[in-house]
Amino acid sequence: MKTNQIEEIYNYLKLSDSVATGGQPTEAQLSLIKEAGYQVVVNLARSDSPRAIPNEQAIVESLGMQYASIPVDWENPTLEDVACFFSVMEASATQPVFVHCAANMRVSAFMYLYRLIHQGMSDEQAKSDLEKIWSPNDTWQAFIQQALKHYQHLSLHQEVGAAYFTSYD
Repeated sequence: MKTNQIEEIYNYLKLSDSVATGGQPTEAQLSLIKEAGYQVVVNLARSDSPRAIPNEQAIVESLGMQYASIPVDWENPTLEDVACFFSVMEASATQPVFVHCAANMRVSAFMYLYRLIHQGMSDEQAKSDLEKIWSPNDTWQAFIQQALKHYQHLSLHQEVGAAYFTSYD
């Protein structure tokens, strides 16, 4: 995938051939994201965040890309936020996706969770990419632990349910 000057986006990090993350791109950088081949832009920043582009959705869509906004409160990320993010990522799994927030901190934490929970990546590898951007503060460490426990609990119930139904075939 062509990247041009996309690497100049604040805290840009290419995670795979089909997923890259970064801080808030400028309007000009949204065009670079399109030129680099990304088809979906996911924004986890709130509309009142620093450097937010008020008409970002209209710009992204005018460039022919899909747009999803999941405004995550920096001080209070929720399980609903991460569930919505997982849904958007799963729905976009066959398309190149660029995910951003204000500084790539929310995104790196959500991608860490997504890669562990949905992609089965090792903690070591997922954490390595997270820590290229930042070491989560207390709020975000607590949120990550809450999300991991929540999804581990769901997974356990799914496995128990599957075992229950398969044992009576």
